[in-house]
Amino acid sequence: MSEGTDIVAFLEGKIEMLSFDESYASKAKDHQKNLTKPLNSLGKLEEFAIWMAGWQRKIKPTMKNPHCIIFAGNHGVSSKGVSAYPSEVTAQMVENFRSGGAAINQLCKLAELSLSVVPIDLKNPTRDFSEELAMSEKDVIYAMQLGSDSIPKDCDFLVLGEMGISNTSSATAISCALFNEPAENWTGLGTGLNAEELSTKISVIKSGLTLHGKNFDKVERILAAYGGREIAAIAGSVIAARVRGIPVLLDGFICTAAAATLTLFDEKILDHCFISHVSTEPGHSGLIKHLNKDPILDLNLRLGEGSGAAIASLIIKSALVTHNGMSTFSEAGVSEKN
Repeated sequence: MSEGTDIVAFLEGKIEMLSFDESYASKAKDHQKNLTKPLNSLGKLEEFAIWMAGWQRKIKPTMKNPHCIIFAGNHGVSSKGVSAYPSEVTAQMVENFRSGGAAINQLCKLAELSLSVVPIDLKNPTRDFSEELAMSEKDVIYAMQLGSDSIPKDCDFLVLGEMGISNTSSATAISCALFNEPAENWTGLGTGLNAEELSTKISVIKSGLTLHGKNFDKVERILAAYGGREIAAIAGSVIAARVRGIPVLLDGFICTAAAATLTLFDEKILDHCFISHVSTEPGHSGLIKHLNKDPILDLNLRLGEGSGAAIASLIIKSALVTHNGMSTFSEAGVSEKN
């Protein structure tokens, strides 16, 4: 674990965000024009390579040390029957990640991503947000700092995932509060609820929204209201990546909701992030529209644990190997377009 960005100092405006470097992006775009292919024939792969160049400040960006982090946390709202699985599954899945038996383990091997799993106080779930604040602001800052500190020093590309039974409830509440949307339209089946259980979940989320409201002006306050620790940690890691200029792939609904809270601080804070895929959770497609993002994939995924982001990292890698490895027209002795 590295010493990351000081979250309190950042939220107080004392630490600057690294900006996208247009000069390197322009040079990368010029490089694309000289490769042995018709202009723009690799479509979005060319866009991804140029995006990586601008953030890494390299004409030929790399994925030498790509890293995936899964943050895990438990939620007090789980006691209200908002998930098809009991909360102890969170810790059980953490052990599965550590033993190499989960989907994300196989995908990280394929994508050549190093993987770390960060469980956060699993024996002490956050409080039930439908009845009280899920967390204190002190707890929020602690989790955000842990997220910031969890990025390895040599990381040049970050994939984020999560594990937390009932965290789609927190993500839905956060999303509805951020963008003033109705819970009925943004609440999904999560881990596989039936119609009656979905109705219960909607009711619980609406109770939380009634209690805490939708008018938040600070990141730490909305996270304190709805939780959870893994969501706050994701937000902290997104901040640290932005300060360091590390491109980020967000996984599905929960990761996107976590990152979206940061728009309360700065509307453009997520410019270094791509949303890897659009999940089947209805709130995710709504979030993506509000954030004006274009997801890389649409595979009907709803697993979480960074799975969609790991798959999408292979698309980014494809963009880089073509951008960096192809010959130019002059190198290959190929005639250019008349």
